[in-house]
Amino acid sequence: MLSLPRLTGLFFLLLAPGFVSADDKIPADDKIPAEKIPAADGPIRFNRDIRPILSEHCFTCHGPDAKQREADLRLDLRSSALESSIIPGDVEGSEFFQRIISDDPDVRMPPEESSKHPLSKQQISLLRRWITTGVEYESHWAFVAPKRPALPEVKNAAWPKNAIDRFVLAKLEQQGIAPSARADRATLIRRLTLDLTGLPPAPEEVVAFLEDASPGAYENVVDRLLRSNRYGEHLARFWLDAARYADTNGYQYDLEREQWVWRDWVIHAFNANMPFDQFTVEQLAGDLLPHATDQQRLATAFHRNHPITIEGGVID
Repeated sequence: MLSLPRLTGLFFLLLAPGFVSADDKIPADDKIPAEKIPAADGPIRFNRDIRPILSEHCFTCHGPDAKQREADLRLDLRSSALESSIIPGDVEGSEFFQRIISDDPDVRMPPEESSKHPLSKQQISLLRRWITTGVEYESHWAFVAPKRPALPEVKNAAWPKNAIDRFVLAKLEQQGIAPSARADRATLIRRLTLDLTGLPPAPEEVVAFLEDASPGAYENVVDRLLRSNRYGEHLARFWLDAARYADTNGYQYDLEREQWVWRDWVIHAFNANMPFDQFTVEQLAGDLLPHATDQQRLATAFHRNHPITIEGGVID
C-alpha cells in the first residue's frame, strides 16, 4: 500500500528537456517536412508525452466541453479521433497531423489566435511518433494502477545506492551529464532536515550526526525526522494550499472561522502514515462511511475551505 507521506514525500527529479527556445518554434511561413522533424527519445507514453500537448493546445476546442467544441471533433477520446482525423500508422493520411504541420495559416492547427505558443519541433515529433506507433490512449493517470517499472541499465553501475538512483543516473547518462560529487555530512543533514521538516537542523543535531560513525547514521536521522511532528506539519502545508485552507471566511466581512481543527486532522494523518486512499475518501465522504466516527466526519471539513457569506438568511 502506498501511504500518503511516503507517496508525497518523494520528489522525483524530472530531467526532461527544458523550455522551448525561440529557435524551436515553427514560424508561420516555414513548413517543416515530417521526415525532417527530429525524433524524440524513448517509447511514447500517452499520459506523459501526448496528453499534455493535446490538453494545452487542442482540448479547448476539441475536448470534453460540448459547448466549446469545434468541428464536432473530440481528441480526448480515441474513438472520436480515429473516426474523423487520425489514421493509426499513417501520418500522411491523418488530417490531424497534416493540419499541425501546414504552412497555410488558415489550415494550420492550432490557430495562431488560440495558442500562446506554437507547437515545438519536439512536440510535433512526439505526435508523429504517436500516430506511427498506433495512436494508443491511456486513461487519466489518476485511474491507472501504478506498476513497478524495470530498472534501467546504467553504465556507472557502482554509483546508484538505490532504485531511484538508477533512474536518475540513466537520465543523466542519456544527456551526457556526470553525477555531482557526494555532499559533505553537514550539508547532507541540512538538506535532509529541510526536506522532511521544512526547518534547518539544530546545531546539536548536526554535531551528533558528524560524530556518529556507525554504518546506519544517515538512516537513523531519516527515521528520527519521520517520527517528528514537524514532518507532518511540513507536508501538510502543500495539501492545505491545494485545499485553499483558511481560518477566515474570505468573503464580505471575512470574519474568523474555526477551521484549524481540520488542519490538525491533516497533520495527524501525515504523521500517522495514513494510506492515501483512506486520506482522500475520508475528506471527500467521511460522513457517508458506515458507522462514521467523529474524526471521519471532521475530515469532511475539507469541503468547507471556500468563501462563506454571512448574509441574513443563509444556512450554516
